[in-house]
Amino acid sequence: MSARTDKAHKPHEVVEQALALSRADGCVVIADEHSTANLRWAGNALTTNGVTRGRTLTVIATVDGKEGTASGVVSRSAVTADELEPLVRAAEAAAHGAGPAEDAQPLVTGVPEAPDFTDAPAETSSAVFTDFAPALGEAFARARAGGRELYGFANHELVSTYVGTSTGLRLRHDQPTGTLELNAKSPDRTRSAWAGRSTRDFKDVDPGALDAELAVRLGWAERRVELPAGRYETLLPPTAVADLLIYQLWSASGRDATEGRTVFSKPGGGTRVGEKLTDLPLTLRSDPNEPGLESAPFVIAHTSGGDQSVFDNGLPVGATDWIGGGELKHLTTTRHSAGLTGLPVAPAIGNLILDGGEDRSLDEMVAATERGLLLTCLWYIREVDPATLLLTGLTRDGVYLVENGEVTGQVNNFRFNESPVDLLGRATEAGRTERTLPREWSDWFTRAAMPALRIPDFNMSSVSQGV
Repeated sequence: MSARTDKAHKPHEVVEQALALSRADGCVVIADEHSTANLRWAGNALTTNGVTRGRTLTVIATVDGKEGTASGVVSRSAVTADELEPLVRAAEAAAHGAGPAEDAQPLVTGVPEAPDFTDAPAETSSAVFTDFAPALGEAFARARAGGRELYGFANHELVSTYVGTSTGLRLRHDQPTGTLELNAKSPDRTRSAWAGRSTRDFKDVDPGALDAELAVRLGWAERRVELPAGRYETLLPPTAVADLLIYQLWSASGRDATEGRTVFSKPGGGTRVGEKLTDLPLTLRSDPNEPGLESAPFVIAHTSGGDQSVFDNGLPVGATDWIGGGELKHLTTTRHSAGLTGLPVAPAIGNLILDGGEDRSLDEMVAATERGLLLTCLWYIREVDPATLLLTGLTRDGVYLVENGEVTGQVNNFRFNESPVDLLGRATEAGRTERTLPREWSDWFTRAAMPALRIPDFNMSSVSQGV
C-alpha cells in the first residue's frame, strides 16, 4: 500500500483505508487525533510549558460464527503506512481467536454522516493561554507581595475522534478539555489551600480571583483547632460532591443492579429504579449538549466491559436523568444489557450535572451554619462495600471550622466513610449549581456541575495526618 498514514495523512482517510483493508464480517475504526498544551509553575514562577500531538488508531473486527459473533480489538499509537494492514489483521486474528462476544449486537446503522467528517482535526496550541498566562503572572506578583507561594498547572487537550464502520457510519466529535489546579502555600509550608477549575478554552478562568480565594483560606488556617473523629454537620463544596457522584454514576450499572450486586439492587430482585433516593427535589443528569459541558453525542467505545460495548459505537445518546425530582430514573446500560434487564438503553455520557437546589452560594450556606465543618476537597477515594456503595477517602488542603456563620480556623484532616447514595438521602440543603473540577477524578472526568450540599452528620471516621 502506497498511501501514507502519518500526520500528513488525514484521519478520515486512515479510517477509510483501514475499513477497505478489512476482511471481517464487520469492522469499526476509531481514529483519535489528540493535542495538548500545558503550563506548570512553582514558587510563583513558571517552570515548564509544552505542546504535544499524537494519534491513536483502534480497529474492532467482528466475525460471525455458528455460536455467535466474536470481536477483536487492537489499539496502537503512531501507526505508519506499513503498520496499518498488520493492525487490521491483528484485530481480525483476535476476533477469530476469541469466543462469541456476550455483548454482540448488530453494528449501528442509520446515523447521518457528520458534515465535518472529512475536515482536518482540531488542534490546541500555546495560544489557548494568550490571556490566561499574563493574568497568571499578575497573580504571581500579588501572591509574592502577600507572602504566598503558588504552585500548580494548567492543561488543555483537544481530541478529534473519527468513527467509521462497515455499516456506513462516518462520525466525528471534537472534545476540548481544560483543567487548572492551583495550590497556595505559606512560606513555611505549614498551610496549604487548593482550588481547581474545569474549562473548555481558558477564557473563563481568572487566576487572580482564585489566588484571592486561596489567600482567604490561608488566613483561616492561621488558627489551628484539633478535633476528634465523629459525625459533624458538614458543607461539601461542589468539587467534593462531584467526586462522590461521579463514583456513584460509575457504579450505576443496570446489569449489576439487576443481578443483585450493587446499592441499586432491590432486595428480593430487580432494581431500585422508581425509588425515592432523597427528599430534596434534586435531578442528577447528563446531557451531551449541556452548555459549557458539551460531550460526545454518540457512543465512543474503544473496549467492551461493564456497561460499555464496542458494538454500540456510533449509537446516539441524548439527555438522560439518572435521578429526577429525587427519584432514581435510569441506570447505565448497553443495548445488550438493556435486553437482559428490561431496562431502557441508557449509555454513559461524558458529563454529570446535579441541580434542583436553592439559589444560595457556598458563602451564604456558611453564613447560615451555627457550627460545622467546611471541606475543600476529597482525595484517595476507594470503595469499601459495593452493596451499599460505602466509600472511604481523605480530606485535603483545608478543613475549616464554622461557628456562628463564620469560619474561625482550620481543623485537622480526616478519613471519611460515607455512601454518596446515603448522603443524598440525608442532605438537608443543596445550594446553587456551578461548574466544578472534581479533584480526585480530574484525569478521567472533568465535565461536571454541582451544588454544595449540607450533610447534618457526615462521618469523619478517624483523624488523618494528611495535608
